[in-house]
Amino acid sequence: MHLLPLPALADNYIWLLHDDDGNAVVVDPGDAAVVEQALTARGLRLRAILLTHHHPDHVGGMSALRARHGVPVHAPVHPDIGQPFQPAIDGDRIELGAPSIQFDVIAVPGHTLSHIAFVGAGLLFCGDTLFSMGCGRLFEGTPAQMLRSLDRLAQLPADTLVCAGHEYTEVNGRFALAVEPANAELARRMLDVASLRESSRPTLPVRLGNELACNPFLRVDTNGVVDWAQRQGCGGDRVARFAALRHAKDDFRA
Repeated sequence: MHLLPLPALADNYIWLLHDDDGNAVVVDPGDAAVVEQALTARGLRLRAILLTHHHPDHVGGMSALRARHGVPVHAPVHPDIGQPFQPAIDGDRIELGAPSIQFDVIAVPGHTLSHIAFVGAGLLFCGDTLFSMGCGRLFEGTPAQMLRSLDRLAQLPADTLVCAGHEYTEVNGRFALAVEPANAELARRMLDVASLRESSRPTLPVRLGNELACNPFLRVDTNGVVDWAQRQGCGGDRVARFAALRHAKDDFRA
């Protein structure tokens, strides 16, 4: 399998996965033209579309691609996702014949209530739930819901590649350093990120194990984040610490 992050819109990534026979699946196609260009350039045939949530920058190109290629769409149930599509709910397994791959569906409410993630072949397509060194804003869900979702993702194998929906890594990392300035793994990751962005390369995908070492939203129980929360006057439980992190990130100016 070959994995391609396709830059789109302001800072989105559309994920294109294809085999050596030219069969492709696309995840969160916010812009149909970007996908069509990639398919044509590589001589690929689109076989399926996967959607993680209903926001326009993730589904905007879906209808045009579905109409042009006549492919199935696997998506969470939401009225803003136009029919027809095959509902994907927690615990489902999606089996594609070409490319030959299986994805398990995980419900990850928080950013939106119906948000899902797809896990398969060592890849995690997590939309706007988990970013490198960050997580999505809580547009619909609660801190407790988002923390439970991130806890579920954190249980995946450490070598899982996180394929998030946006190039937010650099600013997320600056916030993470403000929370854990003594985190040596985080400092190393930021050096790598700076090198990648200087050459206009994506910072994704990234190993989940790296995120467990660097991402404060996956580290609410570590001493560094607990100490940060106490300095903010937040002496509550882990949900309160997560909520404090998310609130601080919302107001953060790098």
